[in-house]
Amino acid sequence: MSDKDVLLSMGFDPARVEWALKATGNRGLQPAMDFLIENEGKPVPDLSSVSSSGPSAASSGGGDEPMDEDDEDLEALKAVYGKNLAAGAKAGEGSSAGGADGAEAKSIKCSVCAKTFKTVDLANFHAEKSGHDQFEESTEEIRPLTEEEKKAKLADLREKLAAKRAVKAKEDAKDNLANEAIRRKAGRDMNQIREDMQQKELLKEAEKKRKEKLEDAKARAAIKAQIEADKKARAEKAAREKALREGKAFPEQSASTSTPAPSTTSTSAAPKLAGRDFPETRLQIRMSSGGQPYTTTLKSDAPLREVAEFLAAQTLAVNVDTVQFSMTFPRKTFSRDDFSRSLRDLGLTPSAVLIAS
Repeated sequence: MSDKDVLLSMGFDPARVEWALKATGNRGLQPAMDFLIENEGKPVPDLSSVSSSGPSAASSGGGDEPMDEDDEDLEALKAVYGKNLAAGAKAGEGSSAGGADGAEAKSIKCSVCAKTFKTVDLANFHAEKSGHDQFEESTEEIRPLTEEEKKAKLADLREKLAAKRAVKAKEDAKDNLANEAIRRKAGRDMNQIREDMQQKELLKEAEKKRKEKLEDAKARAAIKAQIEADKKARAEKAAREKALREGKAFPEQSASTSTPAPSTTSTSAAPKLAGRDFPETRLQIRMSSGGQPYTTTLKSDAPLREVAEFLAAQTLAVNVDTVQFSMTFPRKTFSRDDFSRSLRDLGLTPSAVLIAS
């Protein structure tokens, strides 16, 4: 049975067997098996491009073939399957004449480990993988293996091959588990980061809405206070006029008989007192033609003209010199003379809604 038949009987693919035998230079069963195990899983190349590694490469000690630790297995297989090369036999015959006692050399012995080899090729292979470089001829004849020994050697080689494959399978399974654990951990980390970012966005949005509601509540409270102050001022004005018509003295009227102040001054006094402590005024400006309102915050001492300039900067439909402002609550229309007065004097602090036309 040839090396190829043995490898095929062990279940190797025919193409891979051809590749292994050619790559090892047909040096025997063990090198071919080592090559198959070493290159398991690799694609089979074009055999015409595969360079053979012959006996000369092994004798030089520079080959890259995989090596097994059991020399006796290789020696037995070489003897069983008839791989006694002519070169090795001739070398053994030629060297027999140089012995000290004239006896015929039947084997080659390693002086370092005392192992014997039947051919020069086996001795070279041993030197390549072990690093031993001292050999001598020996008259000890290597007994050929019996059929039972051959079968035992073959079974042992199969067990070694199965053990190597099992170890490799365990290592692959361990690597796969480690890679899967890393992948899952990375996925969990990414999900956690994504959830944290979404949580932060929700908190930011909630804080923004809370501030907007707080500002709207403040603006509504200011408007209500302004409305109440305006109602009170109108009620006082009506009571004063009624007292004058009936010839009665108004309780809050001063002793002097000076002319009463204009109504515009009376109506603006209460809002002025109500907004005197606010340094800034928040305004919402709506266009009479509709559309999105404009919001701004100005100094309370700023004149109404700055409001017109702000609005003209926002839309081309507004001209500073022609725009007019009015209020709904309380109902009031501002004249051009009011453009030079401050927002505080006009009773627009701390906030107000203006209609621009």
